[in-house]
Amino acid sequence: MLGQPVSYDRVPYFFTDQYDLGMEAAGVPEPGGYDQVVYRGSRSRWNSSRFWLQEGRVVAGMNVNVWDVNDNIRR
Repeated sequence: MLGQPVSYDRVPYFFTDQYDLGMEAAGVPEPGGYDQVVYRGSRSRWNSSRFWLQEGRVVAGMNVNVWDVNDNIRR
């Protein structure tokens, strides 16, 4: 704007509610674009957060039935 070079790098985001399951995701874990997945919470139950990392840097995150954390994931 106003003649200044500016980039707009908005983080992709989606949410969905399916019956008793609610999910929010930020970022896109492209195939081959990450080398590690870290889980916070229970992997066997539907209440956890997942983070896709590339060389120690978070490239995407998703929370399942965990509320009020997506703003932090997007950051």
